[in-house]
Amino acid sequence: MAISSIFDCGELRRQFHSAGINPNFIPFIWKYVVQNPNCDWDDIPSLPSAAYPLLRSHFKPSTSSLHTVIDSSDNVTTKLLIKLQNGSFVEAVIMRYDTRLGKYGGKPRPGGPRSTLCISSQVGCKMGCKFCATGSMGFKSNLSSGEIVEQLVHASHFSQIRNVVFMGMGEPLNNYSALVEAIHIMQGSPFQLSPKKITVSTVGIIHAINKLQSDLPNLNLAVSLHAPVQDIRCQIMPAARAFPLEKLMDTLRTYQTNSGQKIFIEYIMLDEVNDEEQHAHQLGKLLETFQVVVNLIPFNPIGNLSYFKTSSEQKVARFQKILRGTYNIRTTVRKQMGQDISGACGQLVVNQPDKRSTGSAGLLTDIEDLHL
Repeated sequence: MAISSIFDCGELRRQFHSAGINPNFIPFIWKYVVQNPNCDWDDIPSLPSAAYPLLRSHFKPSTSSLHTVIDSSDNVTTKLLIKLQNGSFVEAVIMRYDTRLGKYGGKPRPGGPRSTLCISSQVGCKMGCKFCATGSMGFKSNLSSGEIVEQLVHASHFSQIRNVVFMGMGEPLNNYSALVEAIHIMQGSPFQLSPKKITVSTVGIIHAINKLQSDLPNLNLAVSLHAPVQDIRCQIMPAARAFPLEKLMDTLRTYQTNSGQKIFIEYIMLDEVNDEEQHAHQLGKLLETFQVVVNLIPFNPIGNLSYFKTSSEQKVARFQKILRGTYNIRTTVRKQMGQDISGACGQLVVNQPDKRSTGSAGLLTDIEDLHL
């Protein structure tokens, strides 16, 4: 029988209920484990006597281990290669920012240095997006809620994590129940992450988006749109055939009406595929009645796996100008981070580098602050 992660909340609650143990002890156990990652269960003080043999027989403080830590030359990005209990690997990426840089509404921004963690939800991915290295792996397995949360635990020993984005390996909404449970854990003690600091990115799994707002209210939703019309979307994102653009936009309209929140739109810039002026106008018309932030993402090369080229800075700037100037759509250009360690958007695919080092804080700003 596989031993569960202590952060597999559903299993832990079931075991405690069967043994008649008060579930109020669970946050206390989690806090102790986060502060003492190599602890033995007997080290935890003041638990009911029945809890100790139960924990020893059914749970581990962590079912995953940190295999490799590699820092980017940008000095602000760190990639964690994490080995799971079944021998598979996933990647998580820490990105450090300073929220004081730049201005918001013409005024200096509040805050200071903090970190965003990009988390994986699956080993591999079945979506098969042609510009994404993870898609080349195919789908291997879903992560448990505990394996998702353990990425945050590992990362918290390197940096204080303020934001979490589910933009790592996998399609989060294809692992829906584990995702929801993991986020509920992150919002409670000891992590205490605000739902406004958590972003879930999806290619547009319509039936799951319909449930998301009631299951995880106040969460940030990011949609990987990547094309303004269905035929281009299907060319670069084969899974889009199952989620027609017109139906997806209707779903997003309902989501926005019910939630009252902005929606983040992810748009990867592919030279001569989706980055021409006509595409900018098509995207603007598609989104002009929504409250959105469009995030233009420079394409990150993925070796021989791709047929695509990176759009020029001039094209990206022109695209942004059309969305902003003609359609009054808030539009950002994502800062490229971690390219040299294959930690940038679309580059996450398991490899096992030997380099190990420690990180240092840098000074950037990022889209997760734009919900303010």
